[in-house]
Amino acid sequence: MNKTKYKKLAVGGTFDKFHEGHKKLLETAFDLGEKIEIGVTSDDFGGLKGDIDPCKKRISNLKTFFKDKKSNFHIMKLEDPYGTTIYEEDFEAIVVSEETEPTAIEINKIRNEKNMFPLDIIVVSFVLADDGTPISSTRIRNGEINKKGHLINNKN
Repeated sequence: MNKTKYKKLAVGGTFDKFHEGHKKLLETAFDLGEKIEIGVTSDDFGGLKGDIDPCKKRISNLKTFFKDKKSNFHIMKLEDPYGTTIYEEDFEAIVVSEETEPTAIEINKIRNEKNMFPLDIIVVSFVLADDGTPISSTRIRNGEINKKGHLINNKN
C-alpha cells in the first residue's frame, strides 16, 4: 500500500480518547490519499455520544499525532455526519470504520442524488483490545481498557 491512489480523501470521527483504532483509521487514509480532509465532530454534534473531550482538545490530539509525520491534511469541524463530502465533487474516497460504513453509504446516496460521482469506501477493521473486543472511546471512558487496548484491572 505504498502507492498513493486518491487525490482527495475524507475521513471523519469524534476522535475522543485518541486510541489505536483512530491511529489505524488515519494511517490508512494517509497511505491511500494525497490530500486528506479530516472531519472532527463539533462539541454539539459529538456531544450526542455522551461525555466527550472538547472539540479543541480532540483536534489538538490529532495535530500532535501528525506533528512529525504529515502536512497534507486539513482538519475541520463536523456539524453533521456528512461534512463537505456531499458538497465538494473532488473527493474520490472515504475511509471509515466498520461502525461508520453505513454513513459512507448514505453519503454516496446523497452524492448520487446530486449527480456527483460516488466515493470509493475503504472500510478499516476494528483494532481489538486484549479481550478480543474492539477498542472504543466508550470503553476507555468506562475504565475497561486503556488507549492501547490493555485491560484495566479494577479490583478494589
